[in-house]
Amino acid sequence: MKFFLTAFVGTALLAQQAATPPVAPQQTAPKAEEKQHEEKKEAPAAQQAEAAAPTAEQWLSGSVEFGYRWRTDVAGNFNAYRSVVNLGEGPKLLNADFTVQNSTHKVFDRMNVLLHGWGGDPYNTARVDVSREKSYRLTADYRNMAYFNFLPSYANPFISSGVLVNQHSFDTARRYVDLQLDLFPGARVIPYLGYTRNAGSGSGLTDFVMDSNEYPVRNFLGDKSDEFRGGVRMEFNRFHVTLEQGGQTFKDDQHATNSQFTYGNRLTPVLGNTQSLTALDQIYGIRGDGIYSKVLATASPANWVNLSGQFLYSRLNTNSHYADNAAGQFVILSALQLYTGQTDAFAALAKQPHTSGSAGIELKPLRRLRILESWMTDRFHNASSVALAEMVLLTPASTTNGATLGLGAADRLIYNYNQQQVDVLFDVTRKFTLRGGHRYVWGDAQYTPPVLSYVQGLQAAELRRHVGLAGAYFRPTSKLSFTTDFEKASGDRTYFRTSLQDYTRMTARARYQVHTALQMSASFSLLDNQNPAPTVNYDFRSRANSLSLYWTPAGGKWLGVLGEYTRSTLRSDITYLIPQTFTRTRSFYRDNAHSATSLVDFNLPEMNGAKPKISVGGSFYISSGTRPTNYYEPIGRFSIPVHKLVAWFAEWRYYGLAETFYAYEGFRTHLFTMGLRIGQ
Repeated sequence: MKFFLTAFVGTALLAQQAATPPVAPQQTAPKAEEKQHEEKKEAPAAQQAEAAAPTAEQWLSGSVEFGYRWRTDVAGNFNAYRSVVNLGEGPKLLNADFTVQNSTHKVFDRMNVLLHGWGGDPYNTARVDVSREKSYRLTADYRNMAYFNFLPSYANPFISSGVLVNQHSFDTARRYVDLQLDLFPGARVIPYLGYTRNAGSGSGLTDFVMDSNEYPVRNFLGDKSDEFRGGVRMEFNRFHVTLEQGGQTFKDDQHATNSQFTYGNRLTPVLGNTQSLTALDQIYGIRGDGIYSKVLATASPANWVNLSGQFLYSRLNTNSHYADNAAGQFVILSALQLYTGQTDAFAALAKQPHTSGSAGIELKPLRRLRILESWMTDRFHNASSVALAEMVLLTPASTTNGATLGLGAADRLIYNYNQQQVDVLFDVTRKFTLRGGHRYVWGDAQYTPPVLSYVQGLQAAELRRHVGLAGAYFRPTSKLSFTTDFEKASGDRTYFRTSLQDYTRMTARARYQVHTALQMSASFSLLDNQNPAPTVNYDFRSRANSLSLYWTPAGGKWLGVLGEYTRSTLRSDITYLIPQTFTRTRSFYRDNAHSATSLVDFNLPEMNGAKPKISVGGSFYISSGTRPTNYYEPIGRFSIPVHKLVAWFAEWRYYGLAETFYAYEGFRTHLFTMGLRIGQ
């Protein structure tokens, strides 16, 4: 919105006054008297103009958009709608973006405010930037995110029986606040202070895992971290250095409870009994704190060389506690013995030093030649110890037949990752550039295996991968350009089964300015990854082709068209181990999709100082394969100016999701929004 406070000043009189020549010494007295008389008449006008001059400055500008949203009843699965869209009804502050400027203010001379999505939407933000030239700059960033995930088909072993309960569901809210104060912005040395808080809370469902079964129970979650930091930025002509010191405290709590008779995921009787859970109180908590130090530096000692570097060191300490008290009908598989309850308690400590660094150099030995060399390392160590005590009740009424187990263990994880890369860029001509290079990735890890893995001793893993790099940039005319990048990798060791190993990656982009009013672009991307190890047999391929255009005839005076279409395919094929039977089987997933987005804007003849506008378009996603899905989101919007700076708008959106094999997860609904937009 642009709010204007303007004043009309006597510019004609001032111009006339400025154009009046000075009085010559030989001027007669009557002419001098006329001059004085004219100055007396002009004085009130000049005083009025001078008084009005400060208000002539535009001190407030921007726009605000607010209104009310209605939603029809959601047809289909309401939980799926909330997991995907989650927009509700009620009054809404949709957007606000305004700036306050006042050069005579003693506290600040500029303040920017951005607001988005207020009024119960799942994602709302606020940003305030206040500054006074050469004195300070204060920025505050706030985000509130509601995360709801209750898709019935996810983590649901009883979906074939018609039970629409997700055993790993979430209904949580996360709030993020970041404050930073920079002193003397624009100076050579800029001290700064910062604070960040990230907190989440909510509830959901999780599994309580026993020796031979899992039970869905209610779960309450809460976590919070606070970070304090301070540092100084030194900015000079040839180099820049940032020094920062900070610290963090955090906590993470979970509380799972159950007070009713609950069957587990395994319904087959064991030793003639069907396992069940009748009571549970499970508490899990982590507390931690740590400090970190960071150094950033860039330098340009000569016109043909640029240097950069970064170093980060942190040391984190954590303290974990866990306790549970469960009652029901359980089985110890290893002993084929029934028991009716258990009590567990453990405490753990961990120290986690973490060091990472990177360095880079850019050389320009020749006018057409550039050489870029970079190196980075990331080293993470975790040393921990745990003490566990467990008591099992073999009869419902007594603990004398129980068994008490005490366990102390030390855990260790050492993770090292390194990467070195060199790129050479050569300008064959002013319009054609070639790039070639090589990336080498290596690392090693050592870890203590889980107790139930039946593997003894410290285990080791390695990472080795060579990657060839190539690329080109070609711009035959000012209206046409091509860019392509290519990577080919070969590795013989990797940390995880689905990590990049023997892969090919390629991207290509083209842009063409067909006309001053029409711009088109196309892109292609490919990722082909293989892990031929006999126990893995991983084959992954992802490919996408996109075409987009932007058409604004007559500079968009009456019409604007934006469109994009993408054709994508994805295939994943891997062998995995079934935990219950320790047998290998195949997991195969395939997806072939069409997606498109378009928006057409129509500007109508001007009324009330502005142009009415109609916008129609939307998006869709249609896929076939392992999980066929159709998703539609059309939109229609029009705005009518009621004043030069005020417009009334109305908007309609439709959301529809349909899945062939999971019809119970579909939904459809209409949303209507009506409101005002003030400003420009």
